[in-house]
Amino acid sequence: MSFETIIGLEVHAQLNTESKIFCGSSTAFGGDPNEHTTTVDLGLPGVLPVLNRQVVEFAIRLGLAVGAEIAPMCRFARKHYFYPDLPKGYQISQFEEPLCEGGEVNIFLKNKEMKGIRIKRIHVEEDAGKLIHGDELGDSAHSYVDLNRAGIPLLEIVSEPDIRSPEEAEIYLRIIHTLVRYLEICDGNMQEGSLRCDANISIRPRGSQELGQKIEIKNMNSFRNLRRALEYEEGRQQIAVEAGEILIQETRLWDDSTGMTQPMRTKEYSHDYRYFPDPDLVPLKVGKEWIDAVQAALPELPDKKRERFQSEYGLPLYDADVLTAERPLAAYFERAANAAKPGAAKSVSNWVMGDVLRLLNEKNLSIEDCPVSPGNLAKMVSLIEDDTISGKIAKQVFDIMAETGDDPEGIVEEQGLRQITDTGAIEAAVDDVIEANPGEVEGYKGGKTKLIGFFVGQVMKATQGKANPQTVQKILKEKLDA
Repeated sequence: MSFETIIGLEVHAQLNTESKIFCGSSTAFGGDPNEHTTTVDLGLPGVLPVLNRQVVEFAIRLGLAVGAEIAPMCRFARKHYFYPDLPKGYQISQFEEPLCEGGEVNIFLKNKEMKGIRIKRIHVEEDAGKLIHGDELGDSAHSYVDLNRAGIPLLEIVSEPDIRSPEEAEIYLRIIHTLVRYLEICDGNMQEGSLRCDANISIRPRGSQELGQKIEIKNMNSFRNLRRALEYEEGRQQIAVEAGEILIQETRLWDDSTGMTQPMRTKEYSHDYRYFPDPDLVPLKVGKEWIDAVQAALPELPDKKRERFQSEYGLPLYDADVLTAERPLAAYFERAANAAKPGAAKSVSNWVMGDVLRLLNEKNLSIEDCPVSPGNLAKMVSLIEDDTISGKIAKQVFDIMAETGDDPEGIVEEQGLRQITDTGAIEAAVDDVIEANPGEVEGYKGGKTKLIGFFVGQVMKATQGKANPQTVQKILKEKLDA
């Protein structure tokens, strides 16, 4: 039987606020257990939550970015369940009246086709604490509760079940990761739990309109784990259905060490959580003036920036996609491209995507800390464009800039790296190489024309890489073909 996979994602983005959603506790990562708590996080009797305005503004920012409808009034609800890391016995979230509904995120598939993934809702909620099992502390008989995360503000971004493969799911999550970082509402640090993902997956016979039994996979914290978990679950469900097994709605956990999902619990339904409006929080009204102010302050978003890089700088889609994946990287490229000579944007793009990203990876640096400034990169590209240096010499110049941060023009002069363009000097070097390699000359004249590469290499070696390669090849062909 041929199956179709149906996937929807619930992405939890921790917001970049200094304090928690309903109190003044710090949101800083780390710290001693229970250090970043107040009576509100701890759920002590008689305390009242006070909403953090910036949390709402960040949610509006994301809602507008994906084209969602911002509700003029929304309401907070209590979601009840009992677990040691939830001190109040309920989580403050949103249920029937979320802040944002609708919208869409565009993803590019491998065939360069664009596909829209609809957003069902974006709502605000608080995070729970964290259980630390005793095995990690040398005490296997007990578990410990750290409430530093309790009350951390989250946005839950719920997609419609429009995703049709684990590959599409990974691409979608990467786009969400890019978007929240562009908007500066979440740092996107998946290792620290700032961006987490739950996935709902089902299968159905291809051509069927009915949805299959939904299975939820909890808390994937990397792009790779999301894709691997969905690939495994996709296969597991197909095998089960073909064997006549009836799938039940359940929640499963991904085990990275075994490469398998494991049953966690039977999946709850919304009525199991006994949602009701939180009586301690009044309905939230969001005026048009506030929405307009947030809209006016939005940065240029990745989709628009990608289109502009293609039209304004003449970049292919692949380049524009790579360069706009991170807002600081896009800014670095744009400063370099604007400082370089007209028409050199593609060359700048090649250097940024190649040597600049390689350097950052090797030294574990962010683009903001790159020792090669955009201005110096532009100067170096201009030196290539006007034939002052060759592309090969530019590699040496770039490596020196990476170590010293020096100006490329000064490096070229100090190191004597200026390209030889004098045809007389190049012709003399060509004559010497031809005279020193009679066997290869005979082979070339006998039809082994690929030997031209050998001769070019020898001339470049003789001139310490300073001869203009195009001029070298031209003179060689004239002399060898004579």
